[in-house]
Amino acid sequence: MSAVARFDLKMDVEEKDVVSRAAALVGTTMAAFVRTAAKEKARELLDRESRITMTAQDFQAFTTALNSAFTPNAALQNAIHAAREVKRA
Repeated sequence: MSAVARFDLKMDVEEKDVVSRAAALVGTTMAAFVRTAAKEKARELLDRESRITMTAQDFQAFTTALNSAFTPNAALQNAIHAAREVKRA
């Protein structure tokens, strides 16, 4: 069985009336209605924030960079050399 956590919510009378009427329309309790609506909105937001969007031009530059041969810059070459030295020690 999953753990249960409590979440208290205060709302004004008008908000409560709107939520109560909406919950009644779908045949559920206010708590279930709010829980479902909050979970749907949270998942939508988390899904949207986990995606990277870019223009076609940016996507082309990205794929070109991924498909091109990799050449480390001087700083990375120095770091690789230093790591090899530490490994030998």
